[in-house]
This record gives sequence, C-alpha cells and structure tokens, in this order.
Amino acid sequence: MKKANFMEGAFIATVAIFLVKVLGVLYIIPFYSMVGIQGSILYGYAYSIYVIFLSLSTRGITLAISRIISEYNALEQYHLKEKVYRLASGLIISLGLILFLILIIFAPQIAYLILGDLEGGNTIADVTLVVRLIATALLIVPLLAVTKGYLQGHQFIYPTSIAHLLEQFFRVLVIVVGGFIAINILGYSVEIGVGIAVIGATVGAFIAYLYLYYKMQKNRNSLLRDKEITRQEAGVSSKELIKKIILYAMPFILIYILKSGFNLIDTFTVVRTMVNLGSAEIAELTVGIITNLGSKLNMIITSIAVGITISLVPNIAASYAKGNFKDINLKINQTLQVILFIGLPMTVGLYFLIQPTWVLFYSYDEVSISIYQVYLFQAIIFAVFSVLIKTLQVMDNTKFALGSLLIIFLLKIVLNVPLMHLFSIFNFPLYYAPILLTLTLYLIAIIFMLIYFQKKYQFSFVSQYQRYIKIVIITIMMLIILRIGNLFIPIEATTKGRALLEIFVFTFVGSVSYFFITYRSGLLQEIFGIHFVKKIIKKLRSEFVFSKK
Repeated sequence: MKKANFMEGAFIATVAIFLVKVLGVLYIIPFYSMVGIQGSILYGYAYSIYVIFLSLSTRGITLAISRIISEYNALEQYHLKEKVYRLASGLIISLGLILFLILIIFAPQIAYLILGDLEGGNTIADVTLVVRLIATALLIVPLLAVTKGYLQGHQFIYPTSIAHLLEQFFRVLVIVVGGFIAINILGYSVEIGVGIAVIGATVGAFIAYLYLYYKMQKNRNSLLRDKEITRQEAGVSSKELIKKIILYAMPFILIYILKSGFNLIDTFTVVRTMVNLGSAEIAELTVGIITNLGSKLNMIITSIAVGITISLVPNIAASYAKGNFKDINLKINQTLQVILFIGLPMTVGLYFLIQPTWVLFYSYDEVSISIYQVYLFQAIIFAVFSVLIKTLQVMDNTKFALGSLLIIFLLKIVLNVPLMHLFSIFNFPLYYAPILLTLTLYLIAIIFMLIYFQKKYQFSFVSQYQRYIKIVIITIMMLIILRIGNLFIPIEATTKGRALLEIFVFTFVGSVSYFFITYRSGLLQEIFGIHFVKKIIKKLRSEFVFSKK
C-alpha cells in the first residue's frame, strides 16, 4: 500500500466517496419503482433511527482512531498504535452489541414515537420490522469503522476508499436484487421487500471488513505492526489508552449525534405538527424528502466534504502535533476552496435541472419538487459546516465545536414546531419551515466558527477572497450558458426518457464550460496546484491516446 499526500489523498477519497454516493442515488430508480413512495418513506424511517444509533457506535470513531494513529506514527510509537487498535475494536464491538439489543427490544416504542396515531400510511408493525432488521448492521459496522480509522491514520487512503465502494456496491445489490426477488418474484409485500433492502447495510459492511482485514494482513510490514515495544511505550497503560480513545471519540460521536439529530427532530415533529395543522396528505412526503428522498440526492454534493475530511483529519492531526499552524491554515483554505469549487456549480446545476432530476429518480410531482428545491441548498452549507467542525475537533477545540452545535440543535428543537405554526398563520407552505430553519442555523454556526479560527489562530480566510469570488463568477457564467442552452432545449421533463436526455445534455454543457473556464483562467491550477493538475491532465491524455489505439 502507498501513502498519499494531502491533495492526492483528498482526491482519491473524494472520487471514491462520490462514486459511493452515486451508487447510493442510482439504486433509487429501480427501488422506488418497486416499493413506491410509501415504501421509500418506510425505508427512510429505518435509516433515520439507524443513523442515530450508528452515531453512538461508529460515527466519529473512524476519525478519532485516525487521529490517534496519526499522532503515534508521527511520534514513532508504533506499539501503542497497535494497542489502540485492539482496545478500540473490543470497546466498539461491545457498544454495538448493546445498541443492537436496545433497538431490537424497543423498536415498537420507537415506531409509535414516529407515527403517533397516523392512519392510512405505514403502520407501527411495518416500522418495527424494518428497525429491527437494520439493527443487525450494528454488529459489524462498528468494527469496520475502527479498521478504516486505523488505515486512514497511516494515510493509506486507497484501501479504505475501495472498502467504501465495496460496502456500497453490495448494499445496493441486496437492496435492488433482494427487493426485486421478494416483491416481483416471490410475491411478498412491499414491507417485506423494504425489510430485505435494509439488511443490505449489514451485508455491505461485512464484505468491506473482510477486504480491509485481508489488506492489513497482507501489508503487515508496511503498517509496522510487529515493532517491539519501547521503554517509553511500556509506561503507557491500557487504562490510559482507553481513556484517550474515549476522550477523542466522544466529541466526534456527540457531534455526529447532534448533526443526525436534526433529521430526527423533523422525523418526530413534522408529521404530527402537519397533521394537526391540516396538512396530513403531505406530512409523510415532507419527512420522506428530508430524511431519505432529498437527502439521497444531496449526498452527491456532501460527498466532497466526506472525501476531503478523510485526508484532512490525519494531515491536520500530524501538523497540529508538530505545532505547524501555517500548514493547518493552508490546508483549511485549500479544503474550503475545493468544496466551493466543486460543490457550488454542482448545487447550482442541480437546481437548474431539479425537475428532470426528480422525474428520473422518482416521478413527476410538483409538491415534491417544490420541497426539494429549497432542501437542496442544505447540501453545500452542510459540506462547509462538516469540514469546519471536524477541524475544530482535531485541533482540541471540542468545547467550542460541541457548544456551537448544541446551541443550534437546541434552537432547532425549540423553534421547529412554532415556525411551522407561524408559516400556517401566514399561509406559507408548512414544509418550508423545518428546512429553512436548519439552513439558517447551519449558516450561523459557520460564521461563528470562521470568526473563532480567525481570532484564536489568526487564520486568514479573507486573504484568498479573490479565489472565492472567481468561483462564484465562473459559476454564474456556467449558469448563463445553461440558460442560453435552455432557449433551444426547454426543460419540461415529465417522463424518465426525456429527463435522462435533459440531464445528459445540460450536465455535459455545464461541466465542460465550467472546467474549461476555470482552467483557462488559472483558477483550477491555483486551487489544486500546477503539478497536480498537470499530472491529472497527463494521465487523462495517456488514457485517451490508449483508447484511440
């Protein structure tokens, strides 16, 4: 296995995560056609609960272990990093088992909290079934998370990226093939089909772990797994290491829980409130878009932040351990620029193509499109927010990070229902209230975090404002080009065939024009570096020449 530098690691991880998210979106087309809107919403219920329990057992543990391993590698304390991996594996397996049992036992009560006395939609028995089935993933995903963190801490990004792809591929395979066999061949109900689909998370995680275990065994020497213990390392007890694992992981876990909790608040409040306010017919649809249908599409954009963070955390951890704040400032600026460079045109492009996109993945529905056209903008905001809050954690600013998130989380709890009532008074669409509230709260948190970085570490974000302005201007130029194209090819898709054609044409035009302008203007080279851009172009040219031959 080969170590990757920051930009290479970020590029590899981002491409892999992007492909993972694309797989996670493409399966929606056949799955939605099999289970319909009600089955999709049922699937979303299971995942909204699973994500919270996943946060308790794994979310953050990957980054926490990555940080600890990176620190011990930088200090050449190789025995301790191995000990950390063994201890973390034992702790996380035990926690996963406990949470698995909690979900199995209390699934009916959770289902009632979600649905209340709703009639005519999914039943409490349906939600109970899918929650219990998805709980099985908690028996394997935690161990997979620790193993990913171990390898990422060594800056071996490639194998963990492949593991992401394997995990998603087999998850999607079970969802599509398993659901099809259950519903279309064996004649089972949609609820059973959705139940089989959620087991895909368990199957995918198990196969990904087997792959990483094989890679670790094969590259034992490269990972320095058999180094003898030094006198200094012998003085560090298991108790101290467990404490360090918990102290490092707990903030990540708490922050992931709070972030996931935004959707959970909507899950537990939106349906009940909209039913009480007379909008029962679109209550489940609204929650379905926020927790599942819309968030699936948004993942394509948020994958940029996830991929970059995989490389960012161990790099910042190593720089922070050495006190190199200049390098940290450079990497944070690079990260924000890359997110905006890729994420902003993707967001604008998706907004431009919102009707054909929704038609292709789901079906034509004016209300759904209306809801998603606002929810879409959470993607780019959430991507920036995620990177900043993880950077704060790695730099031992957990109290501020956790405090910021806790404040906006509490504001979400307090304001979610009253804002829907306020929208009802002014006859605004109720479904906009929870979405706009979340969007506003994330923006406020981002502003405070940027100010904090600037005041405490004298980090400069304004010094490179020209690049941010260039990104915005070139994105506007791309949108103008798309609008001109729209004069010749009107966007009016109501069928999947027409939607696919419109998406293909405008995506090609938009992406080619955007990257051509950024390359000619020098922005591409400024953000990614001349050598890195030349390396990619050279590789693409060689692939093109080879394919022609």
